[in-house]
Amino acid sequence: QVQLVESGGGLVQAGGSLRLSCVASGRTFSLHSMGWFRQAAGKEREFVAMSWRGGLTSYADSVKGRFTISRDNAKNTVYLQMNSLKAEDTAVYYCRSPRGTGWGPGDYWGQGTQVTVSS
Repeated sequence: QVQLVESGGGLVQAGGSLRLSCVASGRTFSLHSMGWFRQAAGKEREFVAMSWRGGLTSYADSVKGRFTISRDNAKNTVYLQMNSLKAEDTAVYYCRSPRGTGWGPGDYWGQGTQVTVSS
């Protein structure tokens, strides 16, 4: 059974930093891509960043240059370093891993961690 558990959320002032972590279990971590998504109150869930299993990364335009995704395969963990945080980054952040080769309805999700940025 695959499980994803996020941590690291909290309250931070605008301009500050946070690092989120997502620990995966139940599958060979290094063989799978890992992504971060977020959902603000009243809005749809949106893509934030992706760490492809081959090592490439991709980011939403809104976070490029401020957020960095990284992974430690030995610890089965993917991180999201968030710098220069803005009020509009406030959201619940979710870790996601594809069940197959691409995003799909059967993907694995964590329970989410709340990030609140005060202005």
